[in-house]
Amino acid sequence: MLDSNTYIQAKNFYYGMDICPAYWDWLDRQFQLGLVASVAMIGKELKEGNDQLAEWVKARPEHFIQNDDDDTQIVFAEIARTVIMGDYNAGNRDNFLAKADPWIIAKAKAIGATVVTHEALLAPNTKKVKVPNICRQFNVPCLDTFQFLRELTARFVLES
Repeated sequence: MLDSNTYIQAKNFYYGMDICPAYWDWLDRQFQLGLVASVAMIGKELKEGNDQLAEWVKARPEHFIQNDDDDTQIVFAEIARTVIMGDYNAGNRDNFLAKADPWIIAKAKAIGATVVTHEALLAPNTKKVKVPNICRQFNVPCLDTFQFLRELTARFVLES
């Protein structure tokens, strides 16, 4: 389950659509194989942009699965309850709950998937809500993009 920041940072930095189209082709293949997905809320966030990534996302609605099933809703409610009862900065907490982050974690938990994000795990006593920390609390595996690429043995090799 890909977090929005994995798409945005890839586009803006190391896998720009103009310099590494192979990455985006590889992502398409992983979606077709059923190895990669994201949630509809992330698709919605990405489509709001006015760039090549927004167009890429708009052309691939099947990559962004719904999260309105009962299992995902139940896990989301548990995550929301945990975050609301936690000792977090109120603004950060409210922003986390208003965005797609809790939904991607809930969907991953409901279907037994791994979350891929660029957010870093923070110390346990932090006042910020971060995806890897909530994943850890809910026993959801969490990787960064580079671990994800290695696990799926991605290779972008120029032909000679």
